[in-house]
Amino acid sequence: MKYTETKLKGCFIIEPTVFEDERGYFFESYNETKLTTILGYTPCFVQDNQSKSQFGVVRGLHMQTGEHAQAKLVRVVEGKVLDVAVDVRPGSPTFGEHIAIELSAENKRQLYIPRGFLHGFAVLSENAVFFYKCDNSYHKESENGVNPLDQTLAIDWKIADEHMILSQKDQEAQTFESLRLKSI
Repeated sequence: MKYTETKLKGCFIIEPTVFEDERGYFFESYNETKLTTILGYTPCFVQDNQSKSQFGVVRGLHMQTGEHAQAKLVRVVEGKVLDVAVDVRPGSPTFGEHIAIELSAENKRQLYIPRGFLHGFAVLSENAVFFYKCDNSYHKESENGVNPLDQTLAIDWKIADEHMILSQKDQEAQTFESLRLKSI
């Protein structure tokens, strides 16, 4: 496995070593020892989640806060998405900055997102099955988010506006400025 830290400290792109032959392929999708070596601590994943979405769906930007904050290890098992993480860790030198990484069943990349990040993705293929591990269980009262189309963040979701599909919750989510003011 190859681990590459992004411009956002603690956020890693993980590229597995894939073994292929006429039967298909095999790769290691998770190795606690290797991830612990890279992170400097052992993540304890307690929940696996999976979603299936159609082209144009934008999910996020979401996060859990306080004692229910979550780190995530995300990947795509079918299709292709643009995966986005936004640093909202108070005091971080990259606060408000984001990364956007293409994850697909074909490239088999994963993204490790530490606690303190907004997270979302846009489906770029006809359908996509998105899988992620979380190091803390979901807690509705600790949920927070920002409208994924917020102009302050200026995220290029790689989908024309007329093809975007957002939940009502995401459309009505707060602005990034509102979140920033709460974190000061």
